[in-house]
Amino acid sequence: MAKLNVNGAVVEVDAAGDTPLLWVIREQLGMTGTKYGCGVAQCGACTVHVDGVAVRSCGVPLSQVTADQKITTIEGLSQDGSHPVQKAWLAMDVPQCGYCQTGMIMTAAALLAQTPKPTDAEIDLAMTNICRCGTYLRVRAAIHAAAAATAAPATKKQG
Repeated sequence: MAKLNVNGAVVEVDAAGDTPLLWVIREQLGMTGTKYGCGVAQCGACTVHVDGVAVRSCGVPLSQVTADQKITTIEGLSQDGSHPVQKAWLAMDVPQCGYCQTGMIMTAAALLAQTPKPTDAEIDLAMTNICRCGTYLRVRAAIHAAAAATAAPATKKQG
């Protein structure tokens, strides 16, 4: 049995150490928001956060994750879709077919946590997820919108 901290809850799973984290999340824990895409950590549909870092869960064996590490899936990003990236995604009509979107959102959220006001170049460098529908320009616009929404509020007027 392995212990994992997923979305703030410590859970025990019974899986071999070489089982990809993706399959543990989907099959053992029933969290199907994390998608299987390519299986070789290239497309990004399976992206989750491990200690705040975006990782491709299909390429991470269970044996490489400890109970001390915090795993966040799309289900744990926000319970009600209120995360600024999720809100921006909807406002900018990013989803087309939607399959890659959870991985894109997780990658974008990790980017904004590390770089609160990314440039276009920083976004392009970080967003290596593959979208068959080609929504890359909307993705970039949504990341900028989420960054603006989370920017520090203006100081109060003194009066």
